[in-house]
Amino acid sequence: MAKYEANLHGDFDQVLHYLHDGILNGSMSASYEDESYIQFAGVRCCVRVYERYSWSGGNRLSMTLTLVGDGEDLFLSAITAGGSQGMFFKFNTWGEEAFLDTLRELAEKL
Repeated sequence: MAKYEANLHGDFDQVLHYLHDGILNGSMSASYEDESYIQFAGVRCCVRVYERYSWSGGNRLSMTLTLVGDGEDLFLSAITAGGSQGMFFKFNTWGEEAFLDTLRELAEKL
């Protein structure tokens, strides 16, 4: 498991669209799986799940992206899982880190 969090500023829909496109274009095996969206009193929250194949791990892994927005104040949280090997101890988490790096690089350009 790997995690990345950041405070961002901008238009919720534009940032979500930018991150979505960047994730899908960052890996030829990346796919968008599903989302959950809710809004209360102006606060918006979108949770999306992405998957991709990890060549280093020889398996698929997922990334859950959560974007929360109150006006132009945004909070991004992303967690990857499933790319490690081992029954009792996790090792070879390179695929998880690489998937998360795709998002990290996108967020840092905002």
